[in-house]
Amino acid sequence: MATNEMTQEANGFYKLSWIQRIGFGSGDLAQNLIFQTVACYLMIYLTTVLKINPAFVSGLILTVRLIDCFWSPVVGRYIDNHNPKLGKYRTYLLYGGIPLTVAACLLMLPQAAEWSMTMKMIYATASYTVLSMIYSVVNIPYGSIMASMTRDNDEVLILTSTRMVCANIGQIIVQAGFPIGLAMCVHMAIDWNQATFMAIGTIPAFIILPSLPVLKKWLGKKGLYYTLLSVGLVGFAILFTIGKFFDVAEYNTIVQIAKVMTGVGLLVGSLMWALVPEVITEAEYRTGNRPAATVNALAGVAFKAGFSIAGWITPLVMGWIGFNFATEKSALATDPMAWFTVTCIFAIVGFFLLMLCFMGSKENIATTPEKPVSFGEMWQEFKASKCLQLVLSIFVVVFLASFISGPVNAYYPKLANYSDIAQNAILWFTCIIPAILLIVVGYLIYKYPLTDEKLDEMNREIESRNKTKE
Repeated sequence: MATNEMTQEANGFYKLSWIQRIGFGSGDLAQNLIFQTVACYLMIYLTTVLKINPAFVSGLILTVRLIDCFWSPVVGRYIDNHNPKLGKYRTYLLYGGIPLTVAACLLMLPQAAEWSMTMKMIYATASYTVLSMIYSVVNIPYGSIMASMTRDNDEVLILTSTRMVCANIGQIIVQAGFPIGLAMCVHMAIDWNQATFMAIGTIPAFIILPSLPVLKKWLGKKGLYYTLLSVGLVGFAILFTIGKFFDVAEYNTIVQIAKVMTGVGLLVGSLMWALVPEVITEAEYRTGNRPAATVNALAGVAFKAGFSIAGWITPLVMGWIGFNFATEKSALATDPMAWFTVTCIFAIVGFFLLMLCFMGSKENIATTPEKPVSFGEMWQEFKASKCLQLVLSIFVVVFLASFISGPVNAYYPKLANYSDIAQNAILWFTCIIPAILLIVVGYLIYKYPLTDEKLDEMNREIESRNKTKE
C-alpha cells in the first residue's frame, strides 16, 4: 500500500495535508481582502467621497481592466518561462505582496478629498492602475500554485474547496466589515440589516464548499452546477418580487433568505477555479507542456473582464437613467479618513496571510518549457482548446453576474429612500441582470466536454509518456 502511494506521488498524484491546504487557501483570503474592497466599494468611494463623475469612474474602470487584459498575459508568459530559487510561483507572493500592500493603502488617501477635481482624477487613475498591475503579479502565480501541488482530481477538488472557503471568508469580512468599520470610525450607528445583506450571500460557501466531494458524488459535476444555479435563480426572483411590490424593510427575513439563495447560485463562480487545473491537464495531454501560469493568466483576464464590464456598466447606466451616485444620498459614511483606515487594516492583514501562504504551499509539479512561451503560442492555445474557450466564457459571464450588483447591493435594503427610476435601476442590477447571466452560465456548462473519466484517461496517458521519456 505504501509502495503504491509512493508510486502515485512520483507520478504527481500527491496527497496533501490540511496544513498545506489551509496554507494555500490563506492566499485567497489575503487577496480577497483587497479585491473585494475594490470590487464592492471603490466605485462608491470615487463617486460619493471624492465626488468624481460616475461617467469618468465607469471609463476608468474599463480602461484599467483593458490594460490588465494585455498585462496579465505578459505576467503569465514571464512566470511560465522563469524558475526563481524560492519557487516558480511562490516567489511572487513574497516579492509582490509588499508592493501590493503599499498600493492598496495608497488607493484611498484621505488628503485626496481636498484636491482639485483634476488632481482627484489623476490620482484615481494612477493609484487604481498601479494596484491592478501589482495584483496580477500576485494573483496569477497564486492560481498556478494549485496546479503545481498535485494532479489528483480528488485532491484538486478538496484544495479548491479549501481555497474558496478562505476566499469567501475574505469576502464576508470585507462586504460586512467595510460598512461596519466605516460606521465605527465615524461613531455612527451600525446598519446591521445593510451589513448582513451585503455579506450573507457568502454563507452558502461555508456549507456547500466543504461538502463538495459528497455533493459531486450524489449529483455529478454538471448536476451540481445546475442545482446551484437553479437555487440562485429562485433567490433572484424573490428579491425582485419583494423589491417591486412590497416594502423591503417589512420583509427583511425573507429578503435575507433570498440573498442566501442568490449566493448559492453565484457560488458556481468559485467552483470554476476547479476547472482551471482540468484545462491545464488537457493542454499538457495535447502539447506535452504544462502551461499553468499561461492558462491562469488567461483565466485571470476572463475573470477580470467580467469584473470590468460590471464596473463599467453599473455607474454608466445609473448615470444615464438619472441615478447619480455623486449627488444621491450615499448608502455609506463618506468620511475620507474612515475609508483610508479600513482599507489599510484589510491590506496589512492580507500581507501577513500571503506570507502564511508562501510558507504553507509546496510546489510538486512545476515545469519550465524547453523554449519560451510566446504570445502567438498563447493565442494558438486559446484557439486550439475548446475547453479553455468555454471555461473563459463561463468566467466572464459568472463573474459579471457576481460583480454587476456588488456596489448596488448597499442600496437595496434602503430601496424605499430612492425615486421610482432609481428603484427600478437597483432592481435590474441586483436581480434581473444577474438572473439572466446565470441562465447563460448554465448553457455554457452544458457544453463543457471534460468529464472525470476523460481526465483520468488523460492523466494515465501523460504518466505513460513520462515513463517512456525516463
